[in-house]
Amino acid sequence: MTLAPTLTTLDSLKTGQSATVIHLAPAGAHGGADVPRRLMELGFVPGERIRMLRRSFTGGPLAVKVGQSTFALRRFEAALISIQPE
Repeated sequence: MTLAPTLTTLDSLKTGQSATVIHLAPAGAHGGADVPRRLMELGFVPGERIRMLRRSFTGGPLAVKVGQSTFALRRFEAALISIQPE
């Protein structure tokens, strides 16, 4: 019997942990359709490997590495990205 992969969202990834992007959800109330499109343009596309570099404990932005680039994401943006942790 094969277990299904564990999926979560990027906002819950721990500092130093890597994951693979699985899916981007629609933005809903936060920014409309532009947010997921912007995230995809930055490189947050299904199959891409990412790494959490830094988390703010005060609810501030998250620093995430995608390829050779580092981006600061707001938590609601990171919550739109479904991932499979490694």
